[in-house]
Amino acid sequence: MHVSVLLNESIENLNIKEDGIYVDCTLGFAGHSKEILKRIKKGKLFAFDQDGEAIEYSKKILDQISNNYEIINSNFVNIKQELNKRGIEKVDGILFDLGVSSKQLDDAKRGFSYNKDARLDMRMNQNQEFSAYDVVNNYTQEELTRIFYEYGEEKYSKSIAKGIIKAREEKDIQTTLELAEIIKNNVPEKYKRDSHPARKVFQAIRIEVNKELDVFKKALSDSIDLLNSGGRICVITFHSLEDKICKNKFKELSEIDKVVKGLPVIPKEYKPIIKLIGKIKPSKEEINKNNRSRSAILRVAEKL
Repeated sequence: MHVSVLLNESIENLNIKEDGIYVDCTLGFAGHSKEILKRIKKGKLFAFDQDGEAIEYSKKILDQISNNYEIINSNFVNIKQELNKRGIEKVDGILFDLGVSSKQLDDAKRGFSYNKDARLDMRMNQNQEFSAYDVVNNYTQEELTRIFYEYGEEKYSKSIAKGIIKAREEKDIQTTLELAEIIKNNVPEKYKRDSHPARKVFQAIRIEVNKELDVFKKALSDSIDLLNSGGRICVITFHSLEDKICKNKFKELSEIDKVVKGLPVIPKEYKPIIKLIGKIKPSKEEINKNNRSRSAILRVAEKL
């Protein structure tokens, strides 16, 4: 069962108007979309997803509420062009929930989990050819070390990458459990006791397969451009890399340019574009109910 993290907090912070236009960049299993749709009587919701199963499931749920919505089967990196195609130039609120849904993680065949045996996959978009199998079997030791370190913040990146190369000399690495075993065998004993040693490496490979950070950077900039004055953007992240991208972007756009800071009148093009509304973490109660929410951070900003 997929539980949306920080659901009430994000919906509340979108300041939904009943005739507004809203975008859920990460439809998933309609947790947030459902709540947005309930609140817009005359408005419209656009929801992005590239996962066929999620779209099919969500359509049934949203149809029970109203037909003031459209699901766009595309990566949210295309937010601007997809909305422009539909004649939408400006919107009143945008939501990103960047977690992988529990339903995807729990579906063994998708290959996201290091606890369940499956072919190395990890593609959010099932029509994409490039998968975790390609990363694990074709990347050089240097490339593997870099992505494990940069995207997984894994301190044993080097020895894990070395172990993968060595295992590949025997035969291709086909499955998630094979990979998890290789990772385990290439980290110190003590490290295994702290948490599952494959967690960070699997995260890194998933980010690489889906180009998640590059996609998010572009979509975040485009989203802020699309907002009406007074429109809100809510971003829920689950690891420090995404949170850092969001935090830095929000900071950059909410401050007056240093060049003109002391001037009595600030020219329009140097004024802040957004104001920061807040940073919210899950309550103890939510973390107890849903352990996967423990690393979540919601950041909210408003277009000036």
